[in-house]
Amino acid sequence: MPSRLLTLTALAAATALLAAPAAQAAHDEPVTAILETPALYDEDGADADDPAIWIDPDEPADSLVITTAKEAGLYVYDLQGNELQHVDPRPAPGEDDAPGRYNNVDLITDFKLDGEKVDLAVASDRGMDNLGVFKIENGELVDVTAPDAGWIFSRSQDDVNGEHTAYGLATFQNRSGAYALVSRNAESEVALLKLKADGDRVTWQKVRTLHLPADFDLPSGDSWKPCDDTGQDPQVEGMVVDEATGTAYLGQELVGIWKINADLKGEPELVDTAIEFGLPGVYDPDTDECTYDPDPGYGGDVLHTDIEGLTIYSTGRGTGYLLASSQGDDTFAVYNLKHGNAYLGSFTIDSGDVDSTQHSDGADVVNTSLPGYRGGLLVVQDGDNTPEGTEESSTNFKFLSWQDVAENSGLDLRTNCTRR
Repeated sequence: MPSRLLTLTALAAATALLAAPAAQAAHDEPVTAILETPALYDEDGADADDPAIWIDPDEPADSLVITTAKEAGLYVYDLQGNELQHVDPRPAPGEDDAPGRYNNVDLITDFKLDGEKVDLAVASDRGMDNLGVFKIENGELVDVTAPDAGWIFSRSQDDVNGEHTAYGLATFQNRSGAYALVSRNAESEVALLKLKADGDRVTWQKVRTLHLPADFDLPSGDSWKPCDDTGQDPQVEGMVVDEATGTAYLGQELVGIWKINADLKGEPELVDTAIEFGLPGVYDPDTDECTYDPDPGYGGDVLHTDIEGLTIYSTGRGTGYLLASSQGDDTFAVYNLKHGNAYLGSFTIDSGDVDSTQHSDGADVVNTSLPGYRGGLLVVQDGDNTPEGTEESSTNFKFLSWQDVAENSGLDLRTNCTRR
């Protein structure tokens, strides 16, 4: 695939898609969270990142929210936001090496392992450049990662220490098996892995990789690359797969949202670009910041970088909504899964029984009504949970009822009728 994929024609098409966004209906009540998990503090090395919602098929009230906290490992919560389990990250393999760092997490159901069908939580481990695979057993995570599964992108421990390692993650299943899409830190690369049983352990095999563009041709004739630290390409983190259509949505943080076949075959196409797309800037290593020139106006109308937290609420086979965290303006953009992924509008999560949500990273939603969550459960990371009047920096996760989002967002969203 050519390195500069976005032509004037493609950019014009993407802009036309956004030219007339759906009007948001007036609404009286704000979208608010029902509850939140305990704060995770930077000073303790804990940083909330990404959630995955596991539904207990036998007792929905015992469903779990499994989350990553980077260098602090994994935290598992019940539907009331109470901590049930903490999984430490893996220790560093050597004195000069980094320990484990769980970045994103997703689920696989009914995976055949050692003669039985089990549900798995799969996490990307940025510190180790591999996956952490956990069997969900009696409401707890049990590590079943094959010890010799190997690195995903690196060829040596020195490569791993260079930190161009496993980053974002999304899982999916089809008739041929269970798979994980894993993106690479500081690169525009995404790998497709097939998950395989190895006795009572789980390993993986790399099927293929996709390289999204790192630089782009603009209508002006100029070449543009997002301003970032020297030696870094625009990376992907938020990803989700619509299993009904076999479509993967990939959030390239400083660029936009792409879609492509989940098997990574074919050419990716842009669903939307960030408002900052095409914005010229120069990186200053002393301040670790970019100095920008005036915006030439080549970007979209909705998403402010970073683009994070992609998740899908399904209302039926192939229908529903793609949600994306627009981290730069603390909103969630909603796109139709059909009709060319038309933009439907955006909503914020305001203060209510718990505080509001800002700079949200990971998100997950299910369309099954659970105890206390009509129409389904939406869980989002709150990147700024710092209590007012304090200087302690903290993050956590907010739990919302999808019915509240549908009714109060002003976007005329549907709910799924599935009950548990």
